[in-house]
Amino acid sequence: MDNLDMNLTEEQTEKVLQFQDLTGIDNVTLCRDVLQRHNWDLEVAVQDQLNIREGRPTMFSSDHSPPPVVSDPIPQHVFFSPPARYIPGNNSSWRLLRYIVTVFFHFCYDTLSSILGLTYRLLFRDPRRQVTDPVGDVLRFMHQFEESYGLVHPVFYQGSYGQALTDAKQELRFLIVYLHQDNNKNCNNFCRLTLCNETLVQYINSTNMLFWACSVNSGEGYRVSQSLQEHSHPFMAVIVLKDNRMTVVGRQEGHVDAEELVRRLQMIISANEASLVAARAERVERSFNQTLRRQQDEAYMLSLLADQEKERVKSQEMERRESEARQQRQVEEAERQRKEDLRRQKIELVNLVPTEPSPTDPEAVCVVFKMPNGSRLERRFLQTHTLEDVFHFVFCHPESPDEFEITTNFPKRTLDCKGALKSQTLSEWGLRKGEVLFVYDLES
Repeated sequence: MDNLDMNLTEEQTEKVLQFQDLTGIDNVTLCRDVLQRHNWDLEVAVQDQLNIREGRPTMFSSDHSPPPVVSDPIPQHVFFSPPARYIPGNNSSWRLLRYIVTVFFHFCYDTLSSILGLTYRLLFRDPRRQVTDPVGDVLRFMHQFEESYGLVHPVFYQGSYGQALTDAKQELRFLIVYLHQDNNKNCNNFCRLTLCNETLVQYINSTNMLFWACSVNSGEGYRVSQSLQEHSHPFMAVIVLKDNRMTVVGRQEGHVDAEELVRRLQMIISANEASLVAARAERVERSFNQTLRRQQDEAYMLSLLADQEKERVKSQEMERRESEARQQRQVEEAERQRKEDLRRQKIELVNLVPTEPSPTDPEAVCVVFKMPNGSRLERRFLQTHTLEDVFHFVFCHPESPDEFEITTNFPKRTLDCKGALKSQTLSEWGLRKGEVLFVYDLES
């Protein structure tokens, strides 16, 4: 696990170990690859592996867009088993001649059959071309196989050919395709003696191959046979992901015993295992790059969000300062306007200040004002002058505060110069002779 720690989190490493323990897969890289394809959902990944072992399609399998299959005969391992009547190693000239004649006869017969078959297909539509229930065709063949040959056989893939191709590509497994022909003596012997052989069954099941089989007498089997272009039965093909394409890498035509078939399968797998190793490495690298890119994107987004948050805070701070400055300007403007209004009022109200009477006037009242700054103002009023007249005199004086109140000394009373009693005369207020009044600044 050391080589994976740098790419996996602690939680992902734990899931790889659990997956390996539950499935028994020794290849740690393969375990990680499977979990990554399932978005690290351990339960779904394990269930899919169990489905494959039982021959059921995985969550990735689909008939809608199966991968295309490339069948280039040059790089393929092609095995053709000769008829049983010719025994290799026998030097009998007669047997050799009979084999050559038989092969020539079969060639002519197959050629004529192909021409007649092509003519028939042009004139009459083959019902096998209409594939209506591919999975049903596969399941019916499985049922017939077990009824005829028993339950000992490789694990059959219980899905369509397209689903098997998709799973083989997704799971990076070899796919063995077996095409069966009903009432064919060689096919019957192959199924009974080879496919039911425990050595072959153990080999195919233990190497985690996918084994798909169907009868060419059904629509699904016929469609696959046309795609793979087999020439004789029994027919087997080995398909694997190679150079990013599902490729036929091996063909087996004719009857062959189990031991020889295992040897041939081992040869095919050994020659093409490197392509799966390269595909797994490519997937791991791609997954690592995707993870790295995702982490970089997440780091970029976090940095972007942090920058946006800083910009938002900065913008809020600027708005706050602008708001405070605006409010300060408004306060200052209001204060300036207030002072301007007061200045104008003093100019306007100075004309309302009554004329000072002479000292000899018997109605004169001498009033001494003590200002907030300590200065003294002395002014004469008539007893008939009102409290508002007194206020106008003090308000219009240059040393007067903007907001003030006027009170007597003892008993202390505040002159209601601006309220409901502002029209009262000095006499009515009790000011009939020399008085001392105090002016208090209400803004200080």
